[in-house]
Amino acid sequence: MKTTIDIPENELEEAMMNTGAKTKTEAIARAVADFNKRQRLARLAKKLGTFKDFMNREDLKKMRPVS
Repeated sequence: MKTTIDIPENELEEAMMNTGAKTKTEAIARAVADFNKRQRLARLAKKLGTFKDFMNREDLKKMRPVS
């Protein structure tokens, strides 16, 4: 999708350096993808410890064969 936006040049240069992108478009695409990934991980982290039927360490120990 083509969009016109105004991004401060120094911020865009830093994004290109941090992502290793060769073009401005690639830098923006990587930054947006990284942001979305972090948001998904944050939502997942909020759910930690909320699963009622999830196995605990004791359940896992019982299932593992003794070596």
